[in-house]
Amino acid sequence: MSVRSIFLVSMGVVAGFAGGLVVTGRLAATEPSAAQPAPAHRAAAGAASPAGPQTVAMPDLSDVAERAIRASVNISSTQYVQTNNWFRAMGGDAVLPQTSLGSGVIVSSDGYVLTNTHVAQNANAEIEVTLPDNKKLPAKVIGIDVPSDLALLKVAATGLTPLPWGDSSKLRVAEWVLAVGNPFQFSQTVTQGIVSNVNRHDPQLAVYNDFIQTDAAINPGNSGGPLVDSRGEVVGINTMIYSQTGEYSGIGFAIPSNLAQQIMKELKANGSIRRGSIGLDSNYLITVDKALAQSYNLPVDHGVAVRNLARNSAALAAGVQPGDIITAFNGTPIDAADQLQRLVADAQIGTEATLDINRRGRTMTVKIPVTLMRGR
Repeated sequence: MSVRSIFLVSMGVVAGFAGGLVVTGRLAATEPSAAQPAPAHRAAAGAASPAGPQTVAMPDLSDVAERAIRASVNISSTQYVQTNNWFRAMGGDAVLPQTSLGSGVIVSSDGYVLTNTHVAQNANAEIEVTLPDNKKLPAKVIGIDVPSDLALLKVAATGLTPLPWGDSSKLRVAEWVLAVGNPFQFSQTVTQGIVSNVNRHDPQLAVYNDFIQTDAAINPGNSGGPLVDSRGEVVGINTMIYSQTGEYSGIGFAIPSNLAQQIMKELKANGSIRRGSIGLDSNYLITVDKALAQSYNLPVDHGVAVRNLARNSAALAAGVQPGDIITAFNGTPIDAADQLQRLVADAQIGTEATLDINRRGRTMTVKIPVTLMRGR
């Protein structure tokens, strides 16, 4: 049975949209302030011999949860879609509202809110943010980034209480975390779990796919809400689940806080994210591993094979040929196609990238100018 995952575009009002958006055929989508130290996590339940087992108490994260709730919001986004000719011929409306309900996290005291792109939908959507005190405010889209699934909104409010950012690179497996959001329109819901994996890297997930995996319950409507550590710091933005049913199955994913902050700052400054390109179409890239190398008698057992190139491709003009295997990008060894895409996207526009290539057993380097990625 194939396993299906969904983005948490929760509780879409229009039938057919509520289930979420399918991605890669399997996946579908879910200002620093003072933080008080969390209560001590560990407490001995009784005397134990040095060599004997010790009992560890469950953490009390109630104070952290209270602060997290004050920094979390509910988001409703409505866009109007053109109906088909058959529907109009039957007397239906020309356009119908399509609504997505999700969550967000307050990131500044003056009204900036970070959420998922699939919650905000697009810059033309009508977006309403419900604050923790149930006050509803219209939101303006500051910027939307599809590859990272992050969107920055702004509401006319002051005196809000954001949580501090945590360093996602310092997370450890089995560390306690809370997921806060609006699952199934049950606002201000808090669930508790642990970090299951600190860097879940899988080509099924997305170009920006170094996700935090957690078993804290995440359901439709949690998208865009914060993942909070035991110190009361935002360490991730909840974004999708892996499930056969479309609901909680113990495997959820959050965008790491370090990446979220980086994207947020650029969206705030520029309204969009500038990414690099070297003219390699992702549809024409194939990850090379040991199994593929054995099956096709390839000269190397790692890297990315170029299956084809567009005629106007900068890579083709620079000397890359179909059949080449890219083994490194600017000195970084390449193990997967999505890794190469990420490195290219993050490369500085206007610079020259160096590709290490294996061509039928012969090694060489190719230099390609990094240009602005179009269509983002």
